[in-house]
Amino acid sequence: MTQSPYTPLLDQVDTPDDLRRLKPEQLRQLADELRTEMIDAVSTSGGHLGSGLGVVELTVALHYVFNTPEDKLVWDVGHQCYPHKIITGRRDRIRTLRQGGGLSGFTKRSESEYDPFGAAHSSTSISAALGFAIANKLQGRPGRGIAVIGDGSMSAGMAYEAMNNAAQAGNRLIVILNDNDMSIAPPVGGLSAYLARMVSSSEYLGIRSLASRAVKKMSRRLHDTIGKAEEFTRGLVTGGTLFEELGFYYVGPIDGHNLDHLLPVLENVRDTSEGPVLIHVVTEKGKGYAPAENSADKYHGVPKFNVVTGEKSKSAPGAPAYQDVFGLTLAKLAETDDRICAITAAMPSGTGVDKFAKAHPTRTFDVGIAEQHAVTFAAGLAAEGMRPFAAIYSTFLQRAYDQVVHDVCIQNLPVRFAIDRAGLVGADGATHAGSFDVTYLATLPNMVVMAAADEAELVHMTYTAAEYDAGPIAFRYPRGNGTGVPLPEVPVKLEIGKGRLVREGTKVAILSLGARLTEALKAADTLEAKGLSTTVADLRFAKPLDEDLIAKLMRTHEVIVTVEEGAIGGLGAHVLTFASDTGLTDNGLKVRTLRLPDTFIDHDDPMKQYDEAGLNAPQIVDTVLKALKHNSAGVETGEEVRA
Repeated sequence: MTQSPYTPLLDQVDTPDDLRRLKPEQLRQLADELRTEMIDAVSTSGGHLGSGLGVVELTVALHYVFNTPEDKLVWDVGHQCYPHKIITGRRDRIRTLRQGGGLSGFTKRSESEYDPFGAAHSSTSISAALGFAIANKLQGRPGRGIAVIGDGSMSAGMAYEAMNNAAQAGNRLIVILNDNDMSIAPPVGGLSAYLARMVSSSEYLGIRSLASRAVKKMSRRLHDTIGKAEEFTRGLVTGGTLFEELGFYYVGPIDGHNLDHLLPVLENVRDTSEGPVLIHVVTEKGKGYAPAENSADKYHGVPKFNVVTGEKSKSAPGAPAYQDVFGLTLAKLAETDDRICAITAAMPSGTGVDKFAKAHPTRTFDVGIAEQHAVTFAAGLAAEGMRPFAAIYSTFLQRAYDQVVHDVCIQNLPVRFAIDRAGLVGADGATHAGSFDVTYLATLPNMVVMAAADEAELVHMTYTAAEYDAGPIAFRYPRGNGTGVPLPEVPVKLEIGKGRLVREGTKVAILSLGARLTEALKAADTLEAKGLSTTVADLRFAKPLDEDLIAKLMRTHEVIVTVEEGAIGGLGAHVLTFASDTGLTDNGLKVRTLRLPDTFIDHDDPMKQYDEAGLNAPQIVDTVLKALKHNSAGVETGEEVRA
């Protein structure tokens, strides 16, 4: 008997409408093809892999059962959305992931109607899905809100705030708890799948509703007793009591890779008339790709790699990564100072705190995705005499701004903020860019704000922060590797509010804050070649400003240009305010500020991003020439030079 030829299914699926034309028994094959396509795509582009591999079957099942995009499917964080993108009309562009002009690595509203809500930070999905559900309810539309949220994201209080407010959505809100760490679930298998199907079935819910109406006619005491008995019994068998207390009907746990389990439960929930439902799905990160399954990080985020072997591309040996410099420096300082401790919000390796943890495990605290708690926890430690370092990405520290103000600055507590990913970050794009920290921190009373120009400066600033007990202090540094400068064997305690002259000239002064110093020095070389003597200062501090140095340079130079990798309201604004308040601009001094533009810059190569932002050496040179009314050759024209 001849075997029927294999017919690929993924080629037949461009949108979920195509997917829904398949038979249920075909979905296993489609999921396998989708997983293979995703692995191949990420091998050529790099990106988040393990989380997407873990939700392939769930992605297929959700789009098969629900009427997307009318039903709004919201992926928490969004780094698991690659399979979703492939079957929602973007397969032809999937190999452009995280590249300039290509697909975002996260969900993005401007990219597709199937991305109803953009997300790259965690724990927002339930709130957004609730908004969609209520909006449709108020407008008489049939659409649901469906949130897919990981167990890690459930460590953030915002998820529970949303669930506590969800009752008004009724059966229009469905939350899928994607538990890929077995942090909540008992073992899953046939029994739990059977129970999930049973308790989500219309028959069970119908009997439950009928019984509920009957019980309401009984005495209140008996009514409460029966209700608690059902809750206890279901909680004992399946878990979920916490979610029931928040007003959700809990279903699960079920095997998130078994379509025979997933489909009937999702269909039952889709057709129920009950209120908000939480479906507990257990998945495995990296599922279906052996190198990812066997890796400690499950290939969460990967560079390009060899599909056959799983071997990741290795960059040429170079300067150490900034976060590693920070982590190792802090660990060394803690050898002689038992008051130093480190706090991270679920990013130990990304912040370098893992290096500290290896040496000082009892003084390392990973609080989960809970930046608000991290900051106030650090404040409590500081109030009791410890020297806490809260190591948090710039873009994630935004989530805890009130705690920085209310719990740290107002009380003038010496919390040390190690702010990673300052400036533009390349492939992760606008959602992860550290654009605003100088602006939102330097405006706060009592706060000291430093920015490291290179990895050697980061060593000095880490030590300076450790020794500073007068109040809160922050130091920022970029993503990626350093510049290659030698690291100091002995760190230097910097004088608070004092910068340094890196190069001295007479006509033009470039005041740099942070890692744009390299480009400022390149610009100075170009200006010198054009006959324009140029000073370059590394201010080190955005607050307090080195007013003496700035005043001296303003009095002795014709043009001042500030350069920073942050938004308006940062260094440039503070320098202009100081100059205006002191009358330093009254003699015709030309002051120009270079900063990030008032736009969100999409993912791309970092150098291209800074070109777009106008913060590389050629743009610095052009700014100086325009201020001096010189042409590109450096010859004075007497007229404003047009771009």
